[in-house]
Amino acid sequence: MQYRTLGRTGVQVSTLALGAMNFGAIGRTGQDEATAIVDAALEAGVNVIDTADMYGGGESEEMVGKAIAGRRDDIVLATKATMPMGEERNHRGGSRRWLVTALEDSLRRLGVDHVDLYQMHRWDPATSDEETLSALTDLQRAGKIRYFGSSTFPAYRIVQAQWAARELRLGRYVTEQPSYSILQRGVETHVLPVTEEYGLGVLVWSPLASGWLSGAVRKGRDVTTHRSTVMPDRFDPSLPANRTRLDAVERLAAVADEAGLTMIQLALGFVTAHPGVTSALIGPRTPDHLRAQLAAADTMLPADVLDAIDAIVAPGVDLAPHEKHDTPPSLLDASLRRR
Repeated sequence: MQYRTLGRTGVQVSTLALGAMNFGAIGRTGQDEATAIVDAALEAGVNVIDTADMYGGGESEEMVGKAIAGRRDDIVLATKATMPMGEERNHRGGSRRWLVTALEDSLRRLGVDHVDLYQMHRWDPATSDEETLSALTDLQRAGKIRYFGSSTFPAYRIVQAQWAARELRLGRYVTEQPSYSILQRGVETHVLPVTEEYGLGVLVWSPLASGWLSGAVRKGRDVTTHRSTVMPDRFDPSLPANRTRLDAVERLAAVADEAGLTMIQLALGFVTAHPGVTSALIGPRTPDHLRAQLAAADTMLPADVLDAIDAIVAPGVDLAPHEKHDTPPSLLDASLRRR
């Protein structure tokens, strides 16, 4: 396992981090399997576990808490807030009112007195930077969080939050968690240059592109992955974007074969090769999935392999732009583009 410094925090983190979204009903992973996954990941040198309050309505946090009991101090523990937690309109977002409550709920579910990294799961356009950053700064000073970060923020919002923190003399986001893979490279255009400029640690999610780069999705095969049953449109070969991805996957598989790598090693080695990336979040549902992903822990892609990937999916290009999660609201809501 390799280790890198998380932004400018001085904290050393593994280049592969364990994402716990699949713990519980979402991934059909029970407590025994979740604990076995955590055990194996820690034994392999993974020292970051990332979850969120909304994963399974808090179920993931509860399962992580049970799995790490007795060894909390050896783990960089991260969770997130802002996504809806139920139907109540104020049980979401980045307001002080909600973040204080949400963090207390997360600490209770995790069975800890603090988290190392508290991340805003999405930018909340209804709440000012001052409101959110001041609440996070107070929670940090109270010792309930060590650092705070953002997740899936548009580049311009990352910049704005950094300037707001400086102007208001508040704590700042020290990490960003964007979606990034060989098939979705849009963050290379704006987000990663910004995070490098401001010295943010970057924990990328979906480096296997929802299973497209796992080796299980190939031409002529039925797609039977768990994700394909949950999101069938993302794997429907009749859709143009999916045909484009499938063509790219076939060419990438040839590159992996020639280099003596699995598709998972190619995919994880690609994202961790970017100088702006600190760690790649892996989200195994089973111990077997974890073992296949840990095999990429020391994968270093040579320049010729990276060049071959660039020739298949150009830098900065998203093959499925409609699946982006950091699109500015004005592009999604016509009323925001009109006076």
